Order: sequence, then C-alpha cells, then structure tokens
Amino acid sequence: MLAIFHKAFAHPPEELNSPASHKAPNKPKLPHETLRDFLSLHPENTFSMSFGQAAVLAYVRPHPANPLQQLLFCGYEDIYCLFKGSLDNLCQLIKQYGLSKSANEAMLIIVAYRTLRDRGPYPADQVIKDLDGRFGFVVYDSKTGTVFTALGSDGGVKLYWGIAGDGSVVISDDVEVIKDGCAKSFAPFPAGFMFHSEGGLMSFEHPMNKVRAMPRVDSQGVICGANFNVDKYTRINSMPRTGSAANWSQWDTQMNEV
Repeated sequence: MLAIFHKAFAHPPEELNSPASHKAPNKPKLPHETLRDFLSLHPENTFSMSFGQAAVLAYVRPHPANPLQQLLFCGYEDIYCLFKGSLDNLCQLIKQYGLSKSANEAMLIIVAYRTLRDRGPYPADQVIKDLDGRFGFVVYDSKTGTVFTALGSDGGVKLYWGIAGDGSVVISDDVEVIKDGCAKSFAPFPAGFMFHSEGGLMSFEHPMNKVRAMPRVDSQGVICGANFNVDKYTRINSMPRTGSAANWSQWDTQMNEV
C-alpha cells in the first residue's frame, strides 16, 4: 500500500525529517515520482486514487489472497481506508457498529473513524484498543482533509513513513518504496501507535504518556529519521475524561470542528 499526503494536511513529528536527506547522493523524490515508481513495480495489478494535490492512495491487489495479510481498500461518504491484516473480532465489532455481516475490516475502520469524528461515545485510543488482530491502516477523510493512521501492537503488520522532497508525508508497507522516495527521512511507523494529522502521534496503549523520539543512525553513522517510543517516566499534564486519553481534549476539539 502507498499513501501520500500534502504537508498542509498532515503534520508528522519534526524528528522524522532528517537534514541528511538533502545532502545524500539520492535526494528525496517528489510525490508523483514515488507514485510512478510504486505503480511501475506491478503495472497490471495496482489501483490508485488521487485527490488533487492533497493526497493519493494506491495499493497492489494481492495474488494469491492471504487471509492473514489481506489488503483492502474501501470508500464511503468521502472517507477512504487502506487496511492491511485481519481482525479476529470482526464479527463482534460489526454487531457493535450495526454493520451488515458482509462488511470487511476497511469498512469497519471507516465507520469507527466516522463515529470518532462525529463525537462518538469512546475516546480514540479506546476505539483502536478494541481492534483485536494484526492490522495497519490509513484513513483519509477527503471532505475535511484529515489523515488517521494506526498500527497494531503485535508486530504482525509493518508500516513505514517518511518525508518526500516537497515535505509531503509518505506511508507504505513497503520499506524499499519509502527508502527510495524519502532518502534519509524515514522510519518504521511505531507499533501500538496512532497518528492524526492535527492531533499528532500518540500511543493508544499508553495514552497518558508522552512520546519520545530517538534518532535512528544508519550503517554510515548518518541520522536517518527517528524511532518513536513511549516515555514511561513522563506523563501528559492534563485532566483526561474518565477512561480517555490524556490529550483527548485536543482530539475532541478537532472532531467538534469537523
């Protein structure tokens, strides 16, 4: 899968952008170059959708299909989702959200996101915690220009993210695509975390703790993006709602504005 978002719509941590990228022999590519390269790898089995200059979503149709590493794409009411993996409790969540039995994981994520956007009864971290299985997904709300990404904590699915030549955010499950497109400004997307284009990066397993960036150094001793971990000794200084993330007030303001 591949998702690219203009810098005006996604604001990743500054530590992800390495100054060494523009000094490296291979400079970061522009979004259209990364998309072209991605599509050229599988010319007869890819799908892509562009949203003007704001975003592009693309994926390779898996063949043969793997139920544990399935790749799904779904769009509903101007909300689009790329989903990789599988949910063990899909049937239970389908009932919880009142969906038809034929709904897949991508549709479920869209409905869960829409519930959050429209001020549903649960905080964002709790909604993601309810997902049982191996998963990684990217949601793009084309109506509001909102990006929402999360990666399961068990490590069964890998995602990577980086910064393109024009500052756009690139997310993919293919590390080589990220390396080629983002030069030194890339890193693994942290397992057990979620990212909101305005709310930022946070751990859905430890929402009360701050996130710490640790510089990544490659074999040549060059800083290559950053790894993001939970700071177990530093908590967020705010008063959370009962059972909610400490920074839910920020999320709540954003969702209310939507």
